[in-house]
Amino acid sequence: MGDTSWPGEQLIVAAQRGDIASITALVSGSHPNVQRFARSLCATPEDAEDAAQEALIILYRKIGMLRASGALASWMFRIVRNECLRRARTMRSHAPLPETAVHSAEEVALRRIEAGEVAAAVAALPAEQRHVLIMRDIQGRSGRMVAEALGLSTAAMKSRLHRARAAVRRSLLATPEPAPGDAHDDS
Repeated sequence: MGDTSWPGEQLIVAAQRGDIASITALVSGSHPNVQRFARSLCATPEDAEDAAQEALIILYRKIGMLRASGALASWMFRIVRNECLRRARTMRSHAPLPETAVHSAEEVALRRIEAGEVAAAVAALPAEQRHVLIMRDIQGRSGRMVAEALGLSTAAMKSRLHRARAAVRRSLLATPEPAPGDAHDDS
């Protein structure tokens, strides 16, 4: 496995001050970790690569905005997570709707909220569960293909998939419902 340490504080501070060589070294030193984040969060390898590149561009442009040098990893994780979620939303918005489907604005808004909650629940899963869930339920791969791709037995893959689905279900059930007075009722 590659180096998983983040660049040192001195390099981060120098980059925050605008030193071009330090910024360049910071971006290249952060690249392996950012790629790892993206691979664990995004639905496809292509999205992961694009999200990692976007995060590194943001790091390059906005390193001066980082408040604490020790917060680099969490800042980059948030950027990658947001980029993966944005890409997932974009992918869903390009999916064709049946020609007969007519949805109210309220129904569309509720579906977007639900989709965001599902995406957040999937993103919160441990990486090994998230990979199985995405490959099996989102990408539609067969159980045997998922098990082989991840180097697991079929039974281990099924166990992880079951735990991932249960965790997503628990997360969605724990989402608070709006109080009766919060919703506008036209009756």
